[in-house]
Order: sequence, then structure tokens, then C-alpha cells
Amino acid sequence: MLKKLAADALGLSDIGKIIEPQDYDKTDADDYVRHEDNEKIYFLIMTKADEYCFTNLALIHVDGENATSSKRTMKRYPYSQHTISNVLLETAGKIDRDIEIKFSLGNEFFSIDVRKDEIDKLKDLYKALLYISEKMHENSVMYNMAGESLDKAVSVLQNSRTSEADLASQYKQLTEFGFSWMESARKDYHQKDFGAVFEKYINN
Repeated sequence: MLKKLAADALGLSDIGKIIEPQDYDKTDADDYVRHEDNEKIYFLIMTKADEYCFTNLALIHVDGENATSSKRTMKRYPYSQHTISNVLLETAGKIDRDIEIKFSLGNEFFSIDVRKDEIDKLKDLYKALLYISEKMHENSVMYNMAGESLDKAVSVLQNSRTSEADLASQYKQLTEFGFSWMESARKDYHQKDFGAVFEKYINN
């Protein structure tokens, strides 16, 4: 109830408002940020019905049924599990009241309307999401290449003319090396924390 009153005090409507850092504690999303794991809010858009909270680790979507209901569903989309893609920014025409940022997060598609006088701030979010999208694609390519290289090495070993004893020994060594190598590749190319990207582009 108190946070609904706070939302009303912020002058929210169906068109999203970008919330300033000093007002993050007035939102429901702030309650679900894992501060214990050094999670930090970098951008937050709020309407009367919904909240879209971008942290260094995930998008937290507080999904409201409608503007008059107090019922909320909290949905969390970790970037490590949901690839960001199809990032678009639609600016306003002369008679439009809003601008729109669109993107896919895994299998989910988001289209968020924001007041057009906040275009400069939304551009910062657009640049951050676009960079993350490109980084995720690049990491995916590199990780797949690492896996393909390991598969080729196994194939060469299997087709080599060695005794069964030597083959078993070499296969064991290759398997142990492969697990170590893929674990290293996972750490290098399976990024979970994008705080540095948000800090680079978000200028609150």
C-alpha cells in the first residue's frame, strides 16, 4: 500500500517513467534485488502497473495485472540464462507522447513505453542493451568454437592408428584436458555480470 502511494506520488501513468536512483527504494523491484550477492540497480522504468528493473545480473520485471490491482507477479530473467537480442529504440513523432524501447530476452519480448521527454536517458539504456547483445553473440560464437575444436581433437584421436591401451590413455588425458578447457571457456565466454557495461553507458 505504501509503495502504491509512492507510485502515485511519482506521477506515474501507463506510460513509463524512468526512476531516479534516490527513489529506487520506493519501488517493489528493489525488494527483490539480491544485494547480498552485490547485485545493483542501474536502470528502472516504472508505470502504474509494471516495473522494469535492470541490474548488473538480471532484468527484474514486476508484472502488474492492471493499473488498479495491487496484485503483482515478480519475474526474474538472469542475463546468463536469457540472451538479449533485437534491441530497438523507437523515437516519438510530433504528436506522440511516448518513445519505446523493444528487445528480446531469451524467448520473451519486451516493449516498454517511456515519456518522450526522457529520450536522453533511454538512449543510455539502449546503448547498454545493444552492447550486451553484441557481447553475448560474440561470447556464444567463441564458446561454440571452443567446443567444436575439442570435438575435432577427439575425432582425430579416434581415427589414429594406436593400440587400444594407448588410445584409452590418450582419450582419458584428452577428456580431462577437455573438461578443464571447456570450464575455462565457460568462465571466459559465459558472462553473468554486466555491471561494467551499465556503468559505462548509464549516466544517471
